[in-house]
Amino acid sequence: MYNVFSDFIADKSSLCIIQAENPDADSLGSALALDYLLDGKDISLYCPVDIPKYLHYLKDWSRITNEFNFKADGYIIVDTAAAVLLSKLLDNPAISQRLGSAPVLVLDHHETPDDLPFPHTSIIESRPACCDLIYQIATKEHIPISQTAAEYLAQGILSDTLGLTSASTTTETFRTIASLTELGVNVSELEESRKEYMKKSPRVLSYKAELINRIEYHLGGALATIHIPWEDIKEYSDEYNPNVLILEEMRMVEGVAVAVAIKTYPDGKVTGKIRASRPIAEQVAGYFGGGGHPYAAGFRTYDTTYESVVKELVSITPGLLAAITEVKNEIV
Repeated sequence: MYNVFSDFIADKSSLCIIQAENPDADSLGSALALDYLLDGKDISLYCPVDIPKYLHYLKDWSRITNEFNFKADGYIIVDTAAAVLLSKLLDNPAISQRLGSAPVLVLDHHETPDDLPFPHTSIIESRPACCDLIYQIATKEHIPISQTAAEYLAQGILSDTLGLTSASTTTETFRTIASLTELGVNVSELEESRKEYMKKSPRVLSYKAELINRIEYHLGGALATIHIPWEDIKEYSDEYNPNVLILEEMRMVEGVAVAVAIKTYPDGKVTGKIRASRPIAEQVAGYFGGGGHPYAAGFRTYDTTYESVVKELVSITPGLLAAITEVKNEIV
């Protein structure tokens, strides 16, 4: 299966690597790692939005541009196969037409269905991170991994597995990090660099306190939600993503099974980031047309409100939790 990658890049001298419009350390690490893995190719790195400051610990983040390369021989989309996460591209007629006529390869580690509306080849495999998938491809296809590429792969894996502590982490994940360490990666140095950029200003810390006081609890405390309106997004997102500030805190509240941070935008768009202590996050997101992993997922919807989304969450969550309990009891 991984030979699809080698076949795709073989006859192309220039490639454009595309991230979705919700960049994170895994998508950014994937793009930057490919930049170094595809040695000898003319590489451009595209993201439809600016890379937020809290991700600037990945050293070459400034290589990412908002200028789409219409002249690339081919395009590689990393960390998503969901049309909803590429809506800015698909809504641009020129970009949409180019993706519909040029060779496109999709690399993704999510189990969300591939619904991209243009012809493409894909390598989609359930793994803890897209960087993990790229490492497997490079290893199996005998693509040399430089120390810099190894560092970006490690940063993406460590981010998406919460430092190798998430439920998606496997023994193979530990072996991958060990192999990247042998290539020169110093995990402690990477973590110190990340922590430096994750430091919060007094203003952001005060905002976090405000967010904590805004959390709403439903279903006897099993569901926690928070509303992040457009005003907050404009004021704080570049400095620190409100989702990152609050979601893990919500999930760690005693009794909370599902935590959802809901952002609302002036155009009617609503996004939700989900963290769960029970393996239903992907199913919750799927109800709204999103997807992800059992314990971490997301969705995007339109022409709705925070209140409407919460009403639906309150409606669907009990059944999903009950189904998990039934399965657990059957296994026992």
